[in-house]
Amino acid sequence: MALEITQLNGFFGAEVGGVDMADVDDATRDDLRKAWLDHKVLILRDQHVSIEEHIAFGRLFGDLEEHPFTEGIEGYPEIVKLEAGGESGKTFVAAGWHSDVTWRAEPSMGSILRGRIVPDVGGDTCFADATAAYDRLPDDIKETVDDAFAIHDYARVFASRVDPAEVDEVRAKYPPQRHPVIRTHPETGARGIYTNIGFTSHIEGLEPDESRRILRRLERAMMDPSIQIRVRWRPDTFVMWDNRAVQHSATSDFFPAHRVMERVTVIGDRPY
Repeated sequence: MALEITQLNGFFGAEVGGVDMADVDDATRDDLRKAWLDHKVLILRDQHVSIEEHIAFGRLFGDLEEHPFTEGIEGYPEIVKLEAGGESGKTFVAAGWHSDVTWRAEPSMGSILRGRIVPDVGGDTCFADATAAYDRLPDDIKETVDDAFAIHDYARVFASRVDPAEVDEVRAKYPPQRHPVIRTHPETGARGIYTNIGFTSHIEGLEPDESRRILRRLERAMMDPSIQIRVRWRPDTFVMWDNRAVQHSATSDFFPAHRVMERVTVIGDRPY
């Protein structure tokens, strides 16, 4: 059965129908993979699947990572649970523009996120096309960043979640990583911005003030509404995005309502 694809704007993002995530054959998997590359962000609505089926769906596209610093679900190490509001007492929302786990030596290829409990209003997730953001940079900024590398560090966000007695061990396991400021997509060849204010500490070879200025300029490029889409969640909506091609940011406008999301993440390769 052919996928039913509805584009969300002129150049990226699509809602996909005609898929049962619990029953995907090889042909449908291949069609989904192509659509994922073509559209970068795919939205699948009304997918009433189990946790096991969510994990199995993710594995159709590669091995799944286990996140060392986030909450999960007992017995399911592949699941990242993102909870805030309600009676949870939690307020952390991934509100800054970023690509997932850029602090890894081999950051994730893609993420597949489920809306488990969603607010009646607010709590949307926004996505920005990293290639469109790069293409619109002025020439002088491109000249500065085209061949530059930046350092990414988990501790900028997750240091407080590491037991002080284990800091050295964790640092040895997850040292700062050196990635290109402008990443080349390994399958499409497209180039896009690959820094983020959360995990990126600095750009190599620049004075600290200049590094901060350039990083802020790149962040502002991702914040251009004309290169973005906005996903409004419903229960059992799934969104799968290509971390090599887009960045995302969740909105924190739903408190005191309750929001629970569940994510699996497909392991990627070293950026170049």
